[in-house]
Amino acid sequence: MKEKRKWLTAVCAAAGVLCAPAQEPLGMTLEQLFMTAEAHNASIQSHTTAIAEAEEGVAAARSARRPDVEATASVSYMGNVKIWDRPLRNRFTAKTPHFGNNFALMARQTVYSGGAVSSGIRLAELMREQAEAEAGENRQRVRFLLAGHYLQLHNLHNQEAVFEQNIALAETLIAQTRRRMEQGVALENDITRHELQLESLKLGRTRVQDARRIISHQLATALGIDTVVTILPKDDFAEALCPQEGENRWQQLSTEHNADLKKAAIGLRMAQQKVRLERAERLPKVALVAEDHFDGPVTFEIPTLDKNINYWYVGVGVNYSFSSLWKNNKRLRQARTAVRRSQQQQREAAEGVENAMQAAYTNYLTAFSELETQQKSVELAEQNYRIIQNRYENGLALITDMVDAANVKLDAELALVSARINVIYNYYQLKYISNTL
Repeated sequence: MKEKRKWLTAVCAAAGVLCAPAQEPLGMTLEQLFMTAEAHNASIQSHTTAIAEAEEGVAAARSARRPDVEATASVSYMGNVKIWDRPLRNRFTAKTPHFGNNFALMARQTVYSGGAVSSGIRLAELMREQAEAEAGENRQRVRFLLAGHYLQLHNLHNQEAVFEQNIALAETLIAQTRRRMEQGVALENDITRHELQLESLKLGRTRVQDARRIISHQLATALGIDTVVTILPKDDFAEALCPQEGENRWQQLSTEHNADLKKAAIGLRMAQQKVRLERAERLPKVALVAEDHFDGPVTFEIPTLDKNINYWYVGVGVNYSFSSLWKNNKRLRQARTAVRRSQQQQREAAEGVENAMQAAYTNYLTAFSELETQQKSVELAEQNYRIIQNRYENGLALITDMVDAANVKLDAELALVSARINVIYNYYQLKYISNTL
């Protein structure tokens, strides 16, 4: 009940997002993005339709267990009967009723097909499972794409904040330098250098803002909503620390949930069912049959009787194709070869997933190390900036030293923002590979 209430809340939030005015920036969490994509993403909807199509395929395969009932009816014009002696002498013409009619009702219930019907149903069910696995894989792919755009948007948002802070700091420094110039302890050239740095910071902010608009447009396209909408990230990743679970845990999750492994396993079972279908072709088919005929006139009497005849029968029918003994061998060998190939593909998929998870987990740990390094770099850059600023204010440092210190500080802060988001991105990559996103 709690899960259902949570799901309804998320859907309502996503619906609120879509109904909001397009010209206003929309704050969205990552979960709201996922729910919006579920309802509007074209790729997800296409795979949902594919599952419905596979469901119909299962229903069609199960209908093979039901009896076959046929009815035929016809009317005809019959000519007179001509009779010759042998060899073709003394022709005699017998008048025949010209109106002919035929009606037949036939029913057939298969009771044994060598496993062909059961294998066909199981094959259809496996095709449905394959469609579900492909839909799950596509959903994970769409979510990972959305998460990537969302984190990039968050990164750009934080970079813009860094530029804003440094622009405010540069403007303060320009004001201080102007006062120092009025006191005769600074040159006009010092202000010019600071203003050049300020313009460079403003240009950097403009580039970040333009990049945000591009990513927001791409994100809206992936969501299937109006591209005029400007999306703002609401999740706070500034202090987010992802769990550092062991690699064995992630390898276990990928073994249990990875879509490639699921599809490989389904492919193997489908190949095995096709072998059973080919074997069934070499077995007899047994069915209960019943027919009822109503025909006229009676043509097996001479002269023809202008009457209707009704006859019926029930019984057991056996059908066996002797030609399958030499025609089916090649198809059976082909099906068995397909099983071996599916087994090889399953092992290959397992190796690929294991390698991908190992690489992703290593990158995840590297991202933590990079984050720690960038945090230390920001501390050192801020410390260096304060020292240079103090020396500059006391006339012990050149303007170039001040500009260099500001640039180093800016680069370190931008790198820290990217490193923090990179940890989150690598965490979601682990979830994507393990199919738990």
